[in-house]
Amino acid sequence: MILPLLEQLRPHYEELRRRLLYSLAAVAGCSALAWLCIDQLAAFALSPLLAHTHPGKLVYTHLTDALLSYLKLALLCGAAASFPFLLYQVWLFAAPALLAHEKRLARRIVLWSSGLFLAGGLFAFFIVLPNTLAFFMSYAGGHLQPMLKLDLYLAFAARLVFAFAIAFEIPFLMVMAAAAGLVRREYFRSNRKAFYLAIAGLAFLLAASDPTATALLALPLFGLYEAGIIAMRVFVREEQAAAGP
Repeated sequence: MILPLLEQLRPHYEELRRRLLYSLAAVAGCSALAWLCIDQLAAFALSPLLAHTHPGKLVYTHLTDALLSYLKLALLCGAAASFPFLLYQVWLFAAPALLAHEKRLARRIVLWSSGLFLAGGLFAFFIVLPNTLAFFMSYAGGHLQPMLKLDLYLAFAARLVFAFAIAFEIPFLMVMAAAAGLVRREYFRSNRKAFYLAIAGLAFLLAASDPTATALLALPLFGLYEAGIIAMRVFVREEQAAAGP
């Protein structure tokens, strides 16, 4: 019985394998292009720090630190640039199994989630990151001289941008869950305390256990959670939400 089942699933495995190869090729190609202009990308990534809070230069303490940091930056930029193509590959893999109305819903989900992800990343890079750096660098002066490492700064910036890009999906996911009938419209309000604890734990992990950074990240997440509750009242009809558990 197992062999016939595997034979039936083989076309799906082949299709998945092809989509994964295309996705890896896209990330590799975009990363290679990013490497060609890595100096400009590095200057752009460092601009919130160097232009607003840190007039000096960053340092690296191991011979390979700069090279590895640039490689990671090129890979991250390549993955970000190829993100629409990756979503398109997911769509091509899933589309044959979807009905017409499901395809329309999937397109809306991909469009809105991609837009919110991009908006969260841009908001973090241009607004949150400079203000966060200004707060942390305000302790410099007197007997304190900051000597920031390149790899640690890039990791901090990437983690912050990624965290806010994911966080901006919270209201959308809450609305979609209620609209699909997975939960009642009042579910998130009645379980606010549990979700607040989960958000605080997530912010603690993303902020690398730093209490100040945790607070700076958790407070906007709380606001997005409340925005999701308000959005559900606006966009989700009562009869839709009533289908949930």
